[in-house]
Amino acid sequence: MECRISTSLLDAIRRESAIVAPREACGLLFGGPAEITDWQVVENVAENPERRFEIAPAALFAALRAERAGGPRIAGYWHSHPSGDATPSATDAAMAAADGKLWLIVAGAAARLWRAEEGGPVHGRFREVGVVVG
Repeated sequence: MECRISTSLLDAIRRESAIVAPREACGLLFGGPAEITDWQVVENVAENPERRFEIAPAALFAALRAERAGGPRIAGYWHSHPSGDATPSATDAAMAAADGKLWLIVAGAAARLWRAEEGGPVHGRFREVGVVVG
């Protein structure tokens, strides 16, 4: 399976990630399983934002309410690994529900997309999804 994301959207996420480094940046992805059409920056409220991320619950609940009211569909989440690679960590896996949502991880110029699923090959939680940028 592949998922399309525009160059401008991916570049904007990379820029935001660079701005907040060395803290992890994070936010929401909108669209569907085959295409990410929009994104949102959300405050990282983790106790140690240099080592992990936690999406501000109020922002997530607001996006869920908007989705239920006919707004954009939440396709998943994005975050940065400022001092690592774009592979999910064991901490990411422990936080992720096996709900099929997409997880975009950026690390410098690298960006990889993952689907959260039960029994995935990475930490038992993630399966990589091909990204079509353009």
